[in-house]
This record gives sequence, structure tokens and C-alpha cells, in this order.
Amino acid sequence: MSISVATPKDLSKIKPKFIGNFTKRQVFSLGSAALIGFPFYFLTKNAIGTDAAAILMVAVMLPFFLFITDNLRYGLPAEKIIVLMWRHNRLPGIRLYQAENLFIQLEEREKLKKEVLFLEEKARSGRKQRKRSSNDGAGKDRKTEK
Repeated sequence: MSISVATPKDLSKIKPKFIGNFTKRQVFSLGSAALIGFPFYFLTKNAIGTDAAAILMVAVMLPFFLFITDNLRYGLPAEKIIVLMWRHNRLPGIRLYQAENLFIQLEEREKLKKEVLFLEEKARSGRKQRKRSSNDGAGKDRKTEK
């Protein structure tokens, strides 16, 4: 009887261990959480009580625990995911495809046609009034000269 052990084919996914069974990233995350959380607890326990201080200590340490894992989602570490989320929420959404509404284009054409007809009619009536005023003025001048 032989015992088979599964070995990973890709050795680049194996992280080198730093202290015990922890990687450098995990040691740094736990150490920074301890350096921030425990002094916070000891400084606030007399002022607000031990229960509230313990709850706040956990809340202060939670962001550091986020960085313990090497790969959260899609093989990316937490800081890269946070940067990508920040960029995505900061930048305006760009719509790659936008359908053209033909009815709006037809309405705009109709509005332009009506405006052109209105302006042409206005110009015609202005010409007619100028002709009348020029004819009336010329006729009066002739009558007065005789």
C-alpha cells in the first residue's frame, strides 16, 4: 500500500514562511493590529469601561485583519482590491454603446423644418412691408412734386 500526497504543480503559489507558520504579510498585519489595538484598549478602559473599550478595540483592529490574507478575491491582495474599488467609484461611468432613438431625431427634424418655415415667412412678410413702404413713400413724393 502506498500513500499518495497531492503536491501543487505551480510552486509560485506557495508563500515562504517567516515566523512559525506565518508569512511576512501576516506577521506585519497582526503586529500592527496589536500595536494599535492594545494601547487603545488600555488607554480607554478606565474612561468608558472595559466592555465598550474591548468592542472599540476590535473595531480599531478590524482593518488590519483585512490585510492578513494574501489573496482575497480574483487572486488580488486587499490593498489592490481597495484601490480598484476606489478608482471605480471615483471615475464616472462610461457607456460603451448607446442606442440612437430615431423618434427623437425625427422630432428634431420637424422642429427644424417648422423653424425654417417660420423664418422664411417672417422674411417674406418683412420684404412685403418694405416694398409697400417704399412704394407708398415714392408715390407720395411724386404727387407732391407735381
